[in-house]
Amino acid sequence: MPLPPPIALPAASSAATEPGAPAAESKPTWGETLRVYLEPASLRMFALGFSAGLPLLLVLGTLSFRLREAGLDRTTIGYLSWVGLAYGFKWCWAPLVDRMPIPLLTRFMGRRRSWLLLSQLAIMAALVGMALADPRTALTTVVWCALAVAFASATQDIALDAFRIESADARHQGALAATYQTGYRLAMIWAGAGVLWLAARAEVVPAVATAAGPGVLYQQAAWTTAYLVMSASMLVGVLTVLFTREPVRLALAPSKNATEWLRSALVEPFADFLKRYGKQALLILALIGVYRISDVVMGIMANPFYVDMGYTKDEVAAVTKVYGIIMTLVGAFIGGALSLKFGVMRVLMLGAVLSAASNLLFAWLAGHGHDVTALIAVISADNLSAGVASAAFIAYLSSLTNVTYSATQYALFSSMMLLAPKWLAGYSGAFVDAYDYATFFTATAFLGLPVLVLVWLATRLQPTTTAQPQSTDSVNTL
Repeated sequence: MPLPPPIALPAASSAATEPGAPAAESKPTWGETLRVYLEPASLRMFALGFSAGLPLLLVLGTLSFRLREAGLDRTTIGYLSWVGLAYGFKWCWAPLVDRMPIPLLTRFMGRRRSWLLLSQLAIMAALVGMALADPRTALTTVVWCALAVAFASATQDIALDAFRIESADARHQGALAATYQTGYRLAMIWAGAGVLWLAARAEVVPAVATAAGPGVLYQQAAWTTAYLVMSASMLVGVLTVLFTREPVRLALAPSKNATEWLRSALVEPFADFLKRYGKQALLILALIGVYRISDVVMGIMANPFYVDMGYTKDEVAAVTKVYGIIMTLVGAFIGGALSLKFGVMRVLMLGAVLSAASNLLFAWLAGHGHDVTALIAVISADNLSAGVASAAFIAYLSSLTNVTYSATQYALFSSMMLLAPKWLAGYSGAFVDAYDYATFFTATAFLGLPVLVLVWLATRLQPTTTAQPQSTDSVNTL
């Protein structure tokens, strides 16, 4: 696939073109590139990105820290990460979210906003369940509530991805991806560093060392407080949904019967993708399936690693809260701006290189020992690379999507992104138990090598079609 043209904004002084004539496009100035982040659609995506990013770590990374502190072994923690496979199978119910209205709610709010609100309320309720259950005595309850959070969060992702794609034309998707990613990553830091800070503040007798080993310092009441605050934090998304507008959608012809509805909802979205890209669809799906594999597989063992290395909740929270936020913001805006200026594929390659390389820093840290300064450097580099890679990757996925089937197609892409990595990540704890952390982190870095090859191939194969049907009215929601 050749390099796509830069996602350009229309020049401010563009002359009017004749009806039917293609609009002339020019590369934006840096001022025009940065101003797009202040548009209403970009600000909405920042808030909704926060709502989307909050649940993920609470059922994966942060939960693994909590479980390790409660005394669970690494192998069990690794297997429990398969809760995240709910995100990998969301394409199965994406057609329902894309086409099926919710009784009463959809009539008043629209299809996208009604599904967003329903899923957000479900996330809040399930997080309360996780807050109240003690993993030492009610691990099954914790797991079921985590599954509910993951399922509702995946449903929110389906509706939100469609909302984002339908909220702007193709030229603005890079900017929306960047602000979405910024909100998403900030929420992940709040659900990672923030929840650790809250739990540490809520401890009856603050822990000053972890040398006593996992399970000794665990305080259920502290984690209850932290998870209840996380549930309340979902109100950011709820309020945004309530006070925003439903995006303009392409009109869909009414289905005559159930068979026709099933064909339009289940078959046509996938058939459309295969028709547009032909044999290249396999390459595209392979690239999507492994692009974030280094980060996802490594991420499951990151928090148990901090516990085993003797870092306290306060230390991990302080480092990720300060340096993680700064570098995430820098990375996301660099990724979005570079995608606008130079094209998505070039930044996609850069992100793949940085993501794999940052895992080697964790391998170095494993041999370096307990050192907060070293932790600052490693987490800063990891968040910078993740911000660049994610902003470019979201823009790439958006460019592949036909807005007629936005929810279903984007759910397919984002599910493919997580399915293989999440499955492989389930064995991460067993791998660390059999070898060590340094070997594990090095192995995850080498998992990124096939990604470089696939991105290189994707930039050189001519696509079957480059036409992406867009709603002519969608830009009006900016």
